[in-house]
Amino acid sequence: VSIATKRGDKGQTHLIGGARVSKGELRVETYGTIDELNSVMGFARSICEDAEVRDILKPIQRELFVVSAAIATPVDAKKKATPVTAETIAGLDAHVTRIEAMKGILDDWSLPGELASASALDVARTVCRRAERCIVRMNDAGELGDANVLVYINRLSDVLWLLGRLLEIRAGVNAALRPEGKPGAKWSDAWSAK
Repeated sequence: VSIATKRGDKGQTHLIGGARVSKGELRVETYGTIDELNSVMGFARSICEDAEVRDILKPIQRELFVVSAAIATPVDAKKKATPVTAETIAGLDAHVTRIEAMKGILDDWSLPGELASASALDVARTVCRRAERCIVRMNDAGELGDANVLVYINRLSDVLWLLGRLLEIRAGVNAALRPEGKPGAKWSDAWSAK
């Protein structure tokens, strides 16, 4: 048995359910982006020294396999993928609520690059947002069978942003967008149209 089946040498792959499609198809790009997200999250976890954050990330990485399978399953497939549940989304919501309540988390936007593990989570967040855009295009085309996939990925990007800020605060790193000593309201640089 070999991982190199050679069946994809001409640019096609099998979806769940057996349909053969181009590797350039949106569905394949979307679950490939989820795979990329999982890999980047794994890298972030591997360089993170904070045990709590590592313990949050690992189960989410496992959940992403469910998300990926839901995306890889065509709407008209006879066998449906395991759904992304409301309870799974509620788990992400609980992380958002708990972390947002911590002092200093929402003080300002963050400038990526001050702490390696937080920066890796920022990369994961941007990959997550790219995956979300792919999922939206699938949904717009009527190709998304599980609406909770979109909710889950939207919430996950929030969790990844918050975890990055949590790591910065715990490390005593000032990664605020607004330069130190600059007057003005917090967040103003991020939201201002001036």
